[in-house]
Amino acid sequence: MGFVGDTHKIDKGGCFIGGMKSLVRRKQVDSANSKSSSRAGSSNQLAKALTIPHLISIGVGSTIGAGVYILVGTVAREHSGPALTISFLIAGIAAALSAFCYAELASRCPSAGSAYHYSYICVGEGVAWLIGWGLVLEYTIGGSAVARGISPNLAMLFGGPDSLPDFLARHTIPGLNLTVDPCAAILVFVVTGLLCVGIKESTMVQGFVTSVNVCVMAFVIVAGGYLGFKSGWPGYELPVGYFPYGVDGMLAGASTVFFAFIGFDSVASTAEEVKNPQHDLPMGIGFALSICCSLYMLVSAVIVGLVPYFAMDPDTPISSAFARHGINWAAYLITIGACTSLCSTLMGSIMPQPRILMAMARDGLLPSFFSDVNKRTQVPVKGTVATGLLAGTLAFFMNVEQLSGMVSVGTLLAFTMVAISVLILRYVPPHEVPLPSSFQEAIDSVSMRRSGCSSSSSDIDVESTKIPVTAGDSTPLLAEISVGHPLVEKAAAKLSYLVRQRRKVAGWTIMFTCIGVCIVTSAASIVSLSNPARYALSGFGGLLLLSGLIVLTCTDQDDARHNFGHTGGFTCPFVPLLPIACILINVYLLINLGGATWARVSIWLVIGACIYVLYGRTHSSLKSAVYVPATHVDEIYQTSTNSLA
Repeated sequence: MGFVGDTHKIDKGGCFIGGMKSLVRRKQVDSANSKSSSRAGSSNQLAKALTIPHLISIGVGSTIGAGVYILVGTVAREHSGPALTISFLIAGIAAALSAFCYAELASRCPSAGSAYHYSYICVGEGVAWLIGWGLVLEYTIGGSAVARGISPNLAMLFGGPDSLPDFLARHTIPGLNLTVDPCAAILVFVVTGLLCVGIKESTMVQGFVTSVNVCVMAFVIVAGGYLGFKSGWPGYELPVGYFPYGVDGMLAGASTVFFAFIGFDSVASTAEEVKNPQHDLPMGIGFALSICCSLYMLVSAVIVGLVPYFAMDPDTPISSAFARHGINWAAYLITIGACTSLCSTLMGSIMPQPRILMAMARDGLLPSFFSDVNKRTQVPVKGTVATGLLAGTLAFFMNVEQLSGMVSVGTLLAFTMVAISVLILRYVPPHEVPLPSSFQEAIDSVSMRRSGCSSSSSDIDVESTKIPVTAGDSTPLLAEISVGHPLVEKAAAKLSYLVRQRRKVAGWTIMFTCIGVCIVTSAASIVSLSNPARYALSGFGGLLLLSGLIVLTCTDQDDARHNFGHTGGFTCPFVPLLPIACILINVYLLINLGGATWARVSIWLVIGACIYVLYGRTHSSLKSAVYVPATHVDEIYQTSTNSLA
């Protein structure tokens, strides 16, 4: 495979048609070379200020919302019963599958953008745009919904639902049937201002607020445990046993509480601001998820033991549980915990979005307005203010509870694409990377040197200069000594052919495995299907899924993965089993979100597709990029540096 003069030249394993070419062009993972060349003298640098404690604070604060103070009652009554703790454990394990995938990609590609960034590198521009657009929806609607939930809890601290001062209380506009919430809008604007001050300062505040919430949960665990031992754990002494709704009910509860774990992906969005991303990002994600899972399990174990599951209050399960044991004042502490958890989650919802917008603007898919970084605070102030204004306006005017399901779509799509990206990284990592057209002279120079051409003519036809694409450490050596040695050259050509065939097999297998996942989950979820049709679809999808797992397990992973991105970070274990299990769980949850949610999301995605077609596709930084073999990138950068010197 030779050097390629524009984005329309591709490897032989792909087939691009017309305008679809832009959808699958992939960008280069950030490296020391690419950053120094593309951002030299640029002001678009974020502050390197975060360490493991900061990341844990962001992860725990973004994950543990006020839902835990309500979720335990609803899920215990309707699904799990006393087995709620096991439901949280299973949900935590399912979330950990995505966390493993995030940890590897975040440490290898530590740049702003999270799942959007990984999708752009591993899958292509079209999918990356939809993931980024979905994340914008997730954080906007999520932040607005969280803000709308704070004012009722604050009112409870002041004595009742209508106890807030008049300028903060909700009001209904006559004739419009519209309830405005000034308190929610003000809180969004306060958080936005705090985020504009600096990432370290805002993270310290979030850490303090999160600590208060964790202390409240610790009180629930310790005081509730004391009451449980004192009263003999009446919630567990039931004739129906530990699984009143059976194992199916416990699993249904796990599906519901899974959404209590989404939020740790906010840690990955700060990757560019971490001092030592290869070490700190995996640790931050892992510790944050472990702390959240432990707190959820302990709180649920205590509460379902204090009160029989069928007698739990679905709206205030923890407060009512303490009230049944004569501790009515605990309701104030619970309300404080709910308020602090909501405030922390609000910060976790607003903080990632400006960084997603900044990453998309850097790539040319959005106006450069969003990529500006303030020189003093080293945060994307313009994007943060725009995010705050939008979220604050929605929180003021709209009751977004009916839109909250759309938040889950964005998250689950991101989780799914991150798992697919791990499979691509391991088996078919990008073997061509784009460089700016300004590197054409260096590319020509390396091309002539590699081909053994001694001519110094400046009009060399680089498309006719063939430099083999390599997938491991052995092929470059063969390429170096193949000139003038027919036998070795023949062996090198055969090895190169086998490598290309292995990549083709792995690529098609990944695609058919994903199709099998979609078929299996659809057959399991669509109740309107007849049993014969369901069994047939399940069998066919299961065959694709199992065959894909077996083929990938028996296929050697690409040696080029060792040199992909930044080395020395976390490595996801149990590949391909773990990423495929992650894809299966997330797609199942996506399909079960409901038709109404998908109808709303489809409208949002169609709007995003129109914006991409009208603006992003034509302004992409890859539009005039030159694609070269990944194995020669360092040499090209070095040649360019020497020529400038």
